[in-house]
Amino acid sequence: MKVYVLSLAAGLLVGVIYGLLNVRSPAPPVIALVGLLGILLGEQIVPVAKRLLAGPAPALSEVRQGCATHVFGMLPGRGHGAATPPPPAKPPERSA
Repeated sequence: MKVYVLSLAAGLLVGVIYGLLNVRSPAPPVIALVGLLGILLGEQIVPVAKRLLAGPAPALSEVRQGCATHVFGMLPGRGHGAATPPPPAKPPERSA
């Protein structure tokens, strides 16, 4: 139930911001996509801040790997269950 209330509060906040910017909802595609990018990047601030406060600073490569996987998803050809192409088909044998 708490998640629904937080989701509603976030939606209300975005609605207020849209109202202040004089943007109608649903937002034009570019504005909506920039907003979604902001959401994805904003989500990454919390785990990085927790790791910074918990102890030694994580390596930049660790942060980049963790954030890139979440923000961009699994990119094509990056492994982790990526489908391998089937072997080439053999031509049919001729009978004499």
